[in-house]
Amino acid sequence: MIAGGPRLETMHFGPEGRVPNSRFPVLLYRGAVGPEPGGDLADELEARFRRHDWLNNWRELGVYDYPHYHSTTHEALGMARGRITLRLGGAGGVVVELEAGDVLVLPVGTSHTRLGNTADSWMVGGYPEGRDWDLIRDEEVGEAEARAALKLIGSLPIPARDPVTGGPMAAWREAPRTHGIPS
Repeated sequence: MIAGGPRLETMHFGPEGRVPNSRFPVLLYRGAVGPEPGGDLADELEARFRRHDWLNNWRELGVYDYPHYHSTTHEALGMARGRITLRLGGAGGVVVELEAGDVLVLPVGTSHTRLGNTADSWMVGGYPEGRDWDLIRDEEVGEAEARAALKLIGSLPIPARDPVTGGPMAAWREAPRTHGIPS
């Protein structure tokens, strides 16, 4: 971990058209992991995710270059190397840049898309309790598919442990019960 520990940023996104986003905030840990002498950030990220029960891990560029969300699981994205620019929350959302050592925790239903990346970009991903993910493209989701996705999203539990800290998901447990951006 970086000296002083990670810096947590939170972002809230309300529904946008047929994109549900989430009542839970997106969590962005800046400097969540730092290189160990002779270590590999991908190994460190995967070990941390696995230790906190965020499994079904993968290593690759990681985020598709079209707006999409998942209705079956939350997702943790850890930057192992390089930089990536993402839009979160759909067309009306925000643009963020992640660099090596950052971890983004996306609640189920949150739209995300890759806008750009450096040639050396590499990520590690994970899902609470190893859940499988689906893929719903923002621009292609129909009314029936959107309704079915909302039912799945509403049935998912809050993960037992934060993928970065290992503690409880306090920001999600304290989120409002209704969907929308807190005042």
